[in-house]
Amino acid sequence: MMKKMFIPPMLLQYAKNNEPFDNDSTFAELKWDGIRLIVSNMDVFKLYTKNTNATVKYPELHNPPIPKGTILDGEIVVLDEQGRADFEATNAGLRSNKKRKPVVFMAFDILYHQGVDVTGLPLVRRKQLLEETLMETEQYRIVRPIKGSARDFFKIVCQHGLEGIVIKKKDSKYEKGVRSWSWQKVINYQTAEVYITGYSKKEHSWLLSYQEGESVRSIGTMELGISKSARESMMPVFHSFKSGESKDYVFIKPVVRCRVKYRDWYKSGIMRLPVFEEFIV
Repeated sequence: MMKKMFIPPMLLQYAKNNEPFDNDSTFAELKWDGIRLIVSNMDVFKLYTKNTNATVKYPELHNPPIPKGTILDGEIVVLDEQGRADFEATNAGLRSNKKRKPVVFMAFDILYHQGVDVTGLPLVRRKQLLEETLMETEQYRIVRPIKGSARDFFKIVCQHGLEGIVIKKKDSKYEKGVRSWSWQKVINYQTAEVYITGYSKKEHSWLLSYQEGESVRSIGTMELGISKSARESMMPVFHSFKSGESKDYVFIKPVVRCRVKYRDWYKSGIMRLPVFEEFIV
């Protein structure tokens, strides 16, 4: 008897030094910049993000072009006019129904086929089953491996400003809920030099600002990549340049600079997912 079920998705590791690589035992595919989603069409149709039951949220994905007994893994995205993923619009749609734009489900794996768990099969075989099972529509599409070099593919992805690629072992099993080295992501990071203009009193985060002409503009907070030694070594410097404070933050003058890597910019002018790299002396 089939059941309605949530399967914790297999997670990605970062490729070493965030560099693409070529190997006969792997292939690469585009990493769509959206929200992970499990489409479960068992006894009852369900949609699951990593943390929530999202079935009611996305009516455009109801009546999927797959038979009963099928569970798919993939990414939901809102596409812009150029056919590129708009993460900000996708994320806003998850948080609020106001002016939510329709999403497209980009399927890259199949976990159940005809009611049978196929996660133990090699990825290449699961890809074949995915092609046989899913009839593509405007709302449901298949993510296919590219033919050729992952290194060359990543260069093209960067040229077009896309998020990155995923390099997967062809014989990899689907490891439920595991962050596995069988799937490695390579992200198209941007880099920038920014000012540290404050720090949180409660969390290990810094306020960042960006120089535009003669003025310095706030661009949000940074939590990633800040080591304990970096925090401790800079605290005396931060104290000496303190310019004020609020309930949650201590503000400092725009003197200390650092280099960060980041995904892109939100329309509001906030930097998306900055990661500390090094101080600029």
